[in-house]
Parts: sequence; C-alpha cells; structure tokens
Amino acid sequence: MEKTMAKKKSDGIGETLKTIVYALLIAGVIRTLFFQPFWIPSGSMKSTLLVGDFLFVNKMAYGYSKHSCPFSMCPFTGRVLPSEPEPGDIVVFKHPVSQVDYIKRLIGLPGDRVQMKAGQLYINDAAVPLEPKGVFVELKEKQGPMARTPRCSNSPVALNETCEKELFKETLPNGVEHAVLNIGTDYADETGVYTVPDGHYFFMGDNRDNSQDSRYPQSVGGVGYVPFENLVGRADRVIFSSAGKSMLAFWTWRSDRFFKGLE
Repeated sequence: MEKTMAKKKSDGIGETLKTIVYALLIAGVIRTLFFQPFWIPSGSMKSTLLVGDFLFVNKMAYGYSKHSCPFSMCPFTGRVLPSEPEPGDIVVFKHPVSQVDYIKRLIGLPGDRVQMKAGQLYINDAAVPLEPKGVFVELKEKQGPMARTPRCSNSPVALNETCEKELFKETLPNGVEHAVLNIGTDYADETGVYTVPDGHYFFMGDNRDNSQDSRYPQSVGGVGYVPFENLVGRADRVIFSSAGKSMLAFWTWRSDRFFKGLE
C-alpha cells in the first residue's frame, strides 16, 4: 500500500514537472514566433517612446520573415502578409548593415518621395501638416543604462534642470497623427528628395533632431532605406517603463506608462 502511494506521489510530481516544462516550451515558441521583447535604449522616439520603456513587438504584423520565424519552426516557407506596413506604424527592424535592432516610425512607402524643408516633412511634394502643441519638458539627467543626457532647445541647461523641446502634432497623408519634437536647426532639417526604392521603406524618429534614421546614408552610420525582409514587427503598446538604470529600481517606475497604447 505504501509503495503504491509513493509511486502515485512520484508520478504526480513527474506530471507537474512535465507540465511546467511544456508550459515553458510553449512560452518560448510563442515568444520566438509571435512576439519579441524590446527595451528602448535611446531618445530618438521621444515623446512617443521614452528611454526605459519596455514593449513587446508583434512579429506577425507583417507576416513571416527570416527575422520573425526560424526556418525549422515555420509552418511553411515564404511569407504571407496579414497586413501591409502603413505610414505611422512604429516598427522594429534590423539595420541593413549592422543587423542591430532599431525602432522608428514608418514615413515613406516604396515609390514615395520624401524630403525635409526647413524642418518640415514633405511626402510626394506635399507638405505634411505640422501643428504647434507647446513644449515637451523633461529633466536634463542621465537616462537609462547608457547614461545619456538629452539635448535641449533651451540650452545651455545644467544637470537636473528643466530641458525643453518644441512639441508638434504631425498628420501623415493617411490621417495618422503623432507627436514630433524639434530641438533647433539641424543638418537633416533641409535635405534633397529621397525616392524610396521598390521593396524598401523610409523611417524617421519622432525626436527629429536626435535620430540617425533614413535621412542619413548607411555610409555614415545612418539607416538609409530599409528592405522589407528586415522588418521584425510592429510596436503597439508600452508594457512597462522605468526611468532608472535597472527595472528593479521600483522608485523609478513610470506607472502612468504601463500598458500605454502607442500613436
């Protein structure tokens, strides 16, 4: 009788362990196939994304790719498109040269002509509406694990003093509205016309004067045009946010950004 009970207990523990292992394997598969965690390391997407925001990237937003589905785990080869990338999408992609993950806003589709004139965006020769919305304010302090300090339009600004940037609402041709920041006159505020090649996309950061994006060629460290196969997925929501160097520093958590939808 005692041996039977011991065997049942052993079997029960074994089943529990198997259940835990299966759950972890399923979670790993779901993460690999459908979602990718991403921690915002820089201020190039302020004020939409802040240093220390944590989010999950929807890897299925634009279908399967070599970056979203390892060959051995794909249900079939090739790629299906549940939805096409649209201007205004916030996208994680692999840098065409370094293959490092970047996150920017999609601005130009294949065939689009993109240009900056006096700090204003033009798409297909039409000015994109830009409406003043006041000032974005933050402290000039070391931010995130890389301890970078923000640039300010009201410079010079000492550490721990108020850092300002001009805030605007930009409305893309498809009606998507989002915030952009301006620090001052910058090299990339006045450009030639970029004609986006077939199968490629044009990306820009919302913090326009603090973003090495498609306005800068890959030869100088910029993003340049990004091929479709380098798109990893779309970011739709901030899950967690911390202003400190570590997510364990609970006193730096930004609770107002937990589960915040992105625009």
